[in-house]
Amino acid sequence: MTRTLIVGAGATGGAIGARLISAGQDVTFLVRERRAAQLAADRLRFRAPDVDVVHTARAVTSLEGTDPFDLVIVAVKAPALAAIIPTLAPAIGPETSIVPLLNGMAHIDLLERAYPGRVIGGIVKIVATLDEDGTVVQMTPLCSLTVGGLHGKDVPSEIRRTLDVDGITLDIVDDVASRLWEKWAFIAAAGVITCLFRGTIGDILAAGGEAQILQAIAECEQIAEATGHRVSEAGHAQSLGLLTESGSAFTSSLYRDLQHGDPVEAEHIIGDLATRAAALEAPAPLLNAALLQLRTHHQALIGATGTSS
Repeated sequence: MTRTLIVGAGATGGAIGARLISAGQDVTFLVRERRAAQLAADRLRFRAPDVDVVHTARAVTSLEGTDPFDLVIVAVKAPALAAIIPTLAPAIGPETSIVPLLNGMAHIDLLERAYPGRVIGGIVKIVATLDEDGTVVQMTPLCSLTVGGLHGKDVPSEIRRTLDVDGITLDIVDDVASRLWEKWAFIAAAGVITCLFRGTIGDILAAGGEAQILQAIAECEQIAEATGHRVSEAGHAQSLGLLTESGSAFTSSLYRDLQHGDPVEAEHIIGDLATRAAALEAPAPLLNAALLQLRTHHQALIGATGTSS
């Protein structure tokens, strides 16, 4: 049986882990001490439209002395990744597959530098949250994983079998890098629009912002195309549909973070894309304006609290 390590037991990691445990898979979570204590006391509680279960979950706070795992799923927020990468070393062997479930592309670069040849591209689509009592709540039926090898490599058959379980729609693709770029272009455009104009899509449209929305989409998609990963017609149509829907209450996760405190993934999603645009000499005025907005907000928080997160 495939030995799987899931780094993080929050909304995404907890939901994926619960599905794998329900299917009888061998799963271990790497978590912080507080979450480990919570899982020990209350077990892994998972609620979705189709299930409401409680699992005994194996959780560790350190990998010292462990044997390598067959599969490592990384499901943490981007700012935590750099500190986590070196701690994964005991879990990574010559046959280990690493599937990171983060947005953007910087995490792929970081993991590949640390563990060359071990990384597989992964994209998760799920609407989930972690309740105050630690329950993982999947709020809609959608839970899909798109997985593909990088640099022409295939996804090992045992990894396919491990992830192909009830409750997860698994899609194995050949062009995962392009899929990652396509999702990044959408998430970045949504972040630019909602963070720069501070509102929902419906309110921005009602205020006369359609032209700026279209410009933000175009900027982000043109950056992707300049890297050799053109957004598909279907992907472009989906972005237009979601970001130009009259009356829509849609906001980006970046904007929601902005409202609740610190935009924790701003540099990973917006900053990294702006850096790549500059290197490619791709014009991105709205992207750069949104980045300045987010960095200004961050500086204000540092001034107010005296700390940087």
